[in-house]
Amino acid sequence: MENYDVVVIGSGPGGYVAAIRAAQLGLRTALVEKYSTLGGTCLNVGCIPSKALLDSSEHYHQAKEQFSAHGIEVGSLGIDFPQMIARKGEVVSQTTEGINFLMKKNNIDVHQGVGSFVDAHTVAVTPAKGKATNLGAKHVIVATGSKPSTLPFIEVDKKRVITSTEALSLPKLPKSMIVIGGGVIGLELGSVYARLGTEVNVVEYADSIIPTMDRAMGKELMRSMKKLGVKFHLKHGVKEVTATGRSVTVKADSAKGDEVTFKAEYCLVSVGRRPYTDGLNLEAAGLSTDERGRIDVDAHMRTKVPHIYAIGDVVRGAMLAHKAEEEGVFAAETIAGQHPHIDYNLIPNVVYTWPEVAGVGATEEQLKADGVPYKSGSFPFKASGRARASMDTDGLVKVLAHAETDEVLGVHMCGPRAADMIAEAVVAMEFRASAEDIARMSHAHPTFTEAIKEAALAATDDRALHI
Repeated sequence: MENYDVVVIGSGPGGYVAAIRAAQLGLRTALVEKYSTLGGTCLNVGCIPSKALLDSSEHYHQAKEQFSAHGIEVGSLGIDFPQMIARKGEVVSQTTEGINFLMKKNNIDVHQGVGSFVDAHTVAVTPAKGKATNLGAKHVIVATGSKPSTLPFIEVDKKRVITSTEALSLPKLPKSMIVIGGGVIGLELGSVYARLGTEVNVVEYADSIIPTMDRAMGKELMRSMKKLGVKFHLKHGVKEVTATGRSVTVKADSAKGDEVTFKAEYCLVSVGRRPYTDGLNLEAAGLSTDERGRIDVDAHMRTKVPHIYAIGDVVRGAMLAHKAEEEGVFAAETIAGQHPHIDYNLIPNVVYTWPEVAGVGATEEQLKADGVPYKSGSFPFKASGRARASMDTDGLVKVLAHAETDEVLGVHMCGPRAADMIAEAVVAMEFRASAEDIARMSHAHPTFTEAIKEAALAATDDRALHI
C-alpha cells in the first residue's frame, strides 16, 4: 500500500488545485479520479465547454445582427453546428491535457478509479477494470463535486429530457427548447441556442430570474434576452414532463392557477445541482451527510474527523468553481500548518450570458432585509462611449455603499465583460475601499470599467459625470 501525506478524491477545480498546493508545500500527494480525464464537471461538461459554445454562438449572433452596422458584409451566413460542437471538444481536450501536465510538473500521483473510504486513513481506488488498490493517507480532501438535480416527477431520459451535460453535445441544432429553471446554467445554455435560432421558453417557479443575484440585474438580463426571442414564464410551477418520440410536453400551473402547456424538441432541466458523494463510503470513515447531501465542515474545512477535509460543491455555500479552488488552497495550507483565510462575502458570482452578469458582496435586497443604511449609485452602459463603440449598450453597473462610512458593500453589473470587470470590485472590497476611493481612481478612457467609476460617483452625492 502506497502512503501519502494527502489524498485528494476528485479532480475538479477544487480537487486538482488542492493537490497542486499541497505538492507545492512539500506534501506527498495523490489525486484520485474515477473518469478517464481530469478536471471534473467544470472542465469536461460545465464551465469550459459552455463558455466555448457561448463564445461561438455570440460570434454568430454578432455576424448576423451587428456586422452590417459596422460596414462588414458577410454574404451568405450559416451554422455548422457539428463543427461548433467539435471546437468545444477541442477546447475541453486542451484544457484537461493541461491538468495532466500540471500533475506531472508537481509530482502528483494520479490514480484512476472510484475513490472510497476503507477506514479513516485508507482510500480504496477501484478502476473500471481490474482490482482495487489501497492508498494510505495522513490527510484526505474530499472534492467530489456535484451532479445536476431534477424534480421528483421528472424522468431525465438524456435523450429529449436532458441536463446541462447533454445540452452541451446535442446531435443537431434544435428548433425548439424548453428550459425549466431561470438560474445561471439554464440561462447560459438557453442563450446559446436562442442566438443560433432555437425557439426557447424559460419556465421559472419564482417571480424573477437569477434569484440569488441583485434583482435589478435579473431584470436587465431578462430584458436583453427577450431581444434574442427568449420567452419567460415566471411564477409557473411545472407539474408534468412527458417525452414522446421526438418531442417533449411540459405542463405547468401559472400564477393565476391556469394550466399552461409547452411543447418542444428538447426540455432542459436546470433546477440546480446536488452534492455528489455517491460511492465514497463515508460511513467507513465516520462521516455522514446532512439533509441536503452535504458534508459538514468547520471554518477550516475540517470534517468531524479532523484529518479529513471537504471542499467545493460537497460542502455549504455557493457551487462555484472559483469558490472550490479557494477552499482547495485553504485546506492544503491548513494541513501544512499555515493560517489562510477566505472571505466568502467577496467571492463573485457570474452569469456568462451576453450581456454578462456579475456581482460581489451584498445585494440591495439583502441590505434592506438586514436594515443596513446604504446608498446606491448606478450608471447605464448606454451612456458609455466604449459600449456605444462596440454596440454593447444593454445593462448597468450598481455600487452599494454604507450610508455613513461610504465603505463599498456590494457591486453588481449587467453588461459587456462584467465577468472580468467584477475583479476590480473584489479588489476594492478586499481592501475595504469606499465609493469615494473608486470614484477618485483614474480609469482609462474609453473603457467599460469607466462605468464602475461613474456608478461610484453616483453613489457619492449623485455626481456621475456622463449622465
